[in-house]
Amino acid sequence: MASADSEIRPGTQEARQAPEAIPQAVKIIVAGGFGAGKTTMVASVSEITPLSTEEVMTEASQGVDDLGGVEDKTTTTVALDFGRITINEDIVLYLFGTPGQDRFWFMWEELVEGALGAVVLADTRRLDTCFHAVDFFERRGLPFVVAVNRFEGSAEYRIEEVREALDIPPEVPVLVADARERESAKEVLVRLVTHVINSRRPALSG
Repeated sequence: MASADSEIRPGTQEARQAPEAIPQAVKIIVAGGFGAGKTTMVASVSEITPLSTEEVMTEASQGVDDLGGVEDKTTTTVALDFGRITINEDIVLYLFGTPGQDRFWFMWEELVEGALGAVVLADTRRLDTCFHAVDFFERRGLPFVVAVNRFEGSAEYRIEEVREALDIPPEVPVLVADARERESAKEVLVRLVTHVINSRRPALSG
């Protein structure tokens, strides 16, 4: 009679019923100011139809939301955006896009819980709108990268100028991206993961 501690043999009924390995879930935040392209980035890179909580803007937002530079925007994220990327059978990335308006910032605390790192999308038409995101992640010690999302008709600034304007430390990557392009969005995520690994090396070797 087989003992309770005996191994499950391949091909047996027990083996067929054994649960499959669960891939490790990695949580990444996509943040930035109102209209910076967070919903667009999550949608462009997600392998599934992304969950989006965009709603049509109503008169309730008048006098509350700053539409300077994005006057043509008619929708806004009121809770979060969610997407998924399977890296391999062991790792799955889950992307959470934050709402950008000031009145929804209270949701950020719960959204960032357990996150590996964050992407801060910067809109050069309204660069000041991503100050909150930069400050938020710096205060919590969460690794992040800044991705300058290019918009048609917007002024072009050098990376050094953006870094200086946002007072970004030298070790934090700042790069140019197009949130509409899947490969560009993937490159941003690769840079973020690389930055997270590099930021943890001193602690791992200590």
